[in-house]
Amino acid sequence: MLASTGDIGFIKDRLWPVMKRILTGYMGGTAFSIGMGENGLIHAGDGNTHITWMDAMVAGTPVTPRWGYPVEINALWYNAVCFANELGQLFGESAFHLPDLIPRIKKSFVDTFWVEQGACLGDVFRDGLLDRAVRPNQILAVSLPHSPLDPACWKGVVDIVEKHLLTPVGLRTLSPRDREYRPRYEGDGKSRDSAYHQGTVWPWLIGHFGEARIKSAEDKAAAKRFLVNYLREFIGRHMKEAGIGCVSEIFDGDPPHRPNGCISQAWSVAELIRLHMLLNDIPDD
Repeated sequence: MLASTGDIGFIKDRLWPVMKRILTGYMGGTAFSIGMGENGLIHAGDGNTHITWMDAMVAGTPVTPRWGYPVEINALWYNAVCFANELGQLFGESAFHLPDLIPRIKKSFVDTFWVEQGACLGDVFRDGLLDRAVRPNQILAVSLPHSPLDPACWKGVVDIVEKHLLTPVGLRTLSPRDREYRPRYEGDGKSRDSAYHQGTVWPWLIGHFGEARIKSAEDKAAAKRFLVNYLREFIGRHMKEAGIGCVSEIFDGDPPHRPNGCISQAWSVAELIRLHMLLNDIPDD
């Protein structure tokens, strides 16, 4: 909002007090075992909870257990702390000037999630082990304005997400090479919930993928052309396929990527629009 409107007065009066309460709550600890550890990272949940966006449950058990230190939660945390630090300096609030915390989070993030052999990020860390499943959550560590990764690491993350997860209608939630991969969202409620975040494609993720691809590209004009063509093909393929003029919630992981879930999903639409607007701001050459 600040980048779009420049309305610093509204930010200070209406949003900054809320942001401070959220940050303070996370630092001190709050419900559902959410809190900041000594390493600066955010721990969230336990074996009986499902508090990230991958929240499907079957028989009371999370299908995609992600309690511990989820990668995207900590990428978002790093981004939030960096932004709060900027605002704290701007507003003269020393309690939210956080120059010592930022490098601690960044170092812990890399030490915890970076997979050197694959030049990518693991998905969640808990009980001393890193789940190295290839999932789209890692893309937020590149796409967000403040990345906890050095720029030299960005391309590896984008490349592995593109190789394993990119489809014509969004990103898969799990690599097809994973033994837990579910190619179709179909069947009874249990079967559908078992596939919801285990390979099913979500189009809202394409906004973050597109932003990360632009950021990591040496040739940004070429990256723009790739993404413009991607959006054209997406729209040409899908806008008459389910809800006319709408974008569906999810698609099958395997071709032909049949649409499913809600026939009109707000965040699917919003991320396609956001990516389109981002691409409009990038020169053609």
